[in-house]
Amino acid sequence: MKPLPWEYGLRNLGRSKTRWLLCALGGLLVVLLMLAAGAFARGLDRALVGTAGEDNVLVLGAGSEESLERSEIDAATPSLLLASVPGIRRRMGVAYISPEVQMQSVLRLRENSPEELTAVFRGINPEAFLVHDKARLVEGRLAEPGADEVMVGALAASKLGVPAEALAVGKTIWFDRRNWAIVGRFEVRGSVLDAEIWCPLRDLQIAARRDNLSCVVMTLGDGEFEDVDLFCKRRLDLELTAIRESDYYAHLARFYGPVRIMVWVTALLIATAGLLGGFNTMYAAFASRVREIGALQTLGYSRRAIVLSLTQESILAALCGALPGAIVGRWLLNGMAVRFSAGAFNLTVDSAVLAIGLGAGLALGVLGAIPPAIRCLRLPISIALKANV
Repeated sequence: MKPLPWEYGLRNLGRSKTRWLLCALGGLLVVLLMLAAGAFARGLDRALVGTAGEDNVLVLGAGSEESLERSEIDAATPSLLLASVPGIRRRMGVAYISPEVQMQSVLRLRENSPEELTAVFRGINPEAFLVHDKARLVEGRLAEPGADEVMVGALAASKLGVPAEALAVGKTIWFDRRNWAIVGRFEVRGSVLDAEIWCPLRDLQIAARRDNLSCVVMTLGDGEFEDVDLFCKRRLDLELTAIRESDYYAHLARFYGPVRIMVWVTALLIATAGLLGGFNTMYAAFASRVREIGALQTLGYSRRAIVLSLTQESILAALCGALPGAIVGRWLLNGMAVRFSAGAFNLTVDSAVLAIGLGAGLALGVLGAIPPAIRCLRLPISIALKANV
């Protein structure tokens, strides 16, 4: 098979600037849509999976394995675990065990503000920074018990839908009918904890009018998960259950599976519309070249060579939009904060997501050449040479 020169398809792109721009725009939109869907799914998965500590175990109330906020356990549980479960990790005599209260509640940025914002609060002791080893205090200081002070996560403002300046260190929030000073900002990259508001455990218990806990988070050293599980099963009076933190957030990720599917389906439907628009543009452009295609056949070029040339031209036109779309998509989408019910997370445009986006752009180029090629080549050469289109 004698192929057409590479320059032939390249020069044809400049024959109609309108057609070229429409094809490029179709490729750009398809790539952006696929990047957005992929970045959402990737970011959500990384946020949920990345929250779990490798050796962490959650001790919850029995029947609350699917929600920390519904869990209630006795306040004496941490000390009982320390006395009964061997192999809890320690550093300089401090055990990696963190009693915590997690709840959703409403707050206002100011006392007289009419807008109520739903936030995720977590009551902690300083040991929380041991079990949540990705947590880093990046500004300010730790909140002091009894002083009505809180620390905000790096994505807390995104979760609340307010400017970052509204939750800057030194500002206040109105919660539980009094002002709480923001004294620190922490960061837990790649985790839903990044969207929470942390305050001293006892202060949150008082604000929530509760004397129990939501959970105990503990990090095992030489111990085994079975030791914790056995303790929970033996102490039936406490109504406890143990679950690996990784399993808890994996289950939460499966819970949000339908959301990811919905995002992908929506992106695919819109991308299909873009593909059909691209097909229509390419079809209209190539259909007017029936006589040109017939002339190429009389010059001895096979149908396979002509299809290859049309496909090359279509791919070049689509990639003229797909490559800028990938660059713009990574610049705009990567790191963008998105709110959801459990907190907030950052969209992630990594190599896999980029490959999906560019693959969609390439598919547009390949598939977009097939219908017009069939239209041009199905006619006999004698009829194609006398065509009026």
